[in-house]
Amino acid sequence: MACKWISQETFDGVVQENIAEFDMEPEEALNEAIQQFESQGVDLTNIIKAVRLQSDENEVAPKHDILLTLESLRKAVETCSVSGVSEFLVQFGDQCKLGMAHRYLAGQKSAYPVVLEAWKMCDGEREALLNALYAMSALTDGQPDLLEGVGQELLIRSLQNNLKDAEVTLFAIRLARHVCLKHEQNRQDLVKAGILRHLAQAISHHGTDPDLVREACSALRIMTFDDDIRVPFGHAHDHAKMIVLEHAGLKLLIEAAKGFTDNNLVLSELCSTVARLCVRNEFCQDVVDLGGLNFMLALLADCIDHQELVKQVLNAIKAIAGNDDVKDAIVSSGGTDLIVLAMTRHLSNTQICDQGCAALAMLALRKPENCKVIMEGGGALAALQAMKAHPKDASVQKQACMVIRNLVSRTRDYSQPILEMGAESLILQARCTHKDCDDVAKAALRDLGCKVELRELWTGQKGSLVH
Repeated sequence: MACKWISQETFDGVVQENIAEFDMEPEEALNEAIQQFESQGVDLTNIIKAVRLQSDENEVAPKHDILLTLESLRKAVETCSVSGVSEFLVQFGDQCKLGMAHRYLAGQKSAYPVVLEAWKMCDGEREALLNALYAMSALTDGQPDLLEGVGQELLIRSLQNNLKDAEVTLFAIRLARHVCLKHEQNRQDLVKAGILRHLAQAISHHGTDPDLVREACSALRIMTFDDDIRVPFGHAHDHAKMIVLEHAGLKLLIEAAKGFTDNNLVLSELCSTVARLCVRNEFCQDVVDLGGLNFMLALLADCIDHQELVKQVLNAIKAIAGNDDVKDAIVSSGGTDLIVLAMTRHLSNTQICDQGCAALAMLALRKPENCKVIMEGGGALAALQAMKAHPKDASVQKQACMVIRNLVSRTRDYSQPILEMGAESLILQARCTHKDCDDVAKAALRDLGCKVELRELWTGQKGSLVH
């Protein structure tokens, strides 16, 4: 795995050297430089792999377009030219969107403070403000560390002062999403500054705008992530509770979904966000009480051919099934039959099989009555078919083993029919292939009545552990 890094200047210098010293054509010089560094284990992810030809012999290293635009933007800021700033912000944003390497180079060359000053100048000028939000959003995509206190204040102000302007709100929310993904401190700071209220208000005020609703849902969901590896403990759970309790998040999302029955992309975002918010037992029940369960089951039946939506509905069903009463409501409403139908219809789709198995496993957990319905509806067979279809996917294998284990743990009468479906060999294969499946596979085999070799790792006696 590559672990070495170089600067853009080093890379460009080698390309220029290949042209000047070794008389290579530009493309040949570029490919030679790439091959040379990769053979040395250098990670070129953040390197712009393009040739910049020198305009004169005295030029040490020609600059990339994004740096030339950044210089122009800096000069426009210095001369307080709002029109010039606005124009160069668009160019800069477009160049940032060319790829992570372009954004990284700009960030290394102090682009953030320049764009921040431009943003301050544009506050109050609608078109210029849109361009500033666009440029800052493009720059911080994948680089959330760039944002600091002043940028956070400007972001909140942009949302607060432009609530009725759907386009400005959309651009501001996109920026919020970029700076909060994989950045716990930005999330916490912005939540303290009131961003959850602004996101909820955006959905409430612009509930018929599909792009804005999707963006706001995505941003709300990111506020519930725990994806910053630099932070041992995040506030994901607390943020989810705040969205539900302080901003009526579940009601807001379920009501919004009713206005997009013909837009599967928006519905997918809404279902995915609902799933992230069901972090407490009573929240799962709230979804049922608000009509969310019936709505999602109807969606699953009506949109069974739309894979992304099916995946997100299954994910939401799995989430709300954490509540035992909701489990019963799902099963009594015919949910298990729809899950099995979705898995059978999309057997080649890894994610649908994964989410379908996870949902069935949750519905079967501690519920013998539900296990009977799942067995009669072909749930065990669907899980085993998923194992056959996706032998290399650890998650599918693990969730399918969990389905089998939960079906037979309290109702041993199902063991023989499941074994006759070929369960033992599939579970043994999963156990051998995927280390993560070992524990649940052993539990499934044990509860099926199969012979399982259990290693005694520790006897409780003094001395070192013997493996």
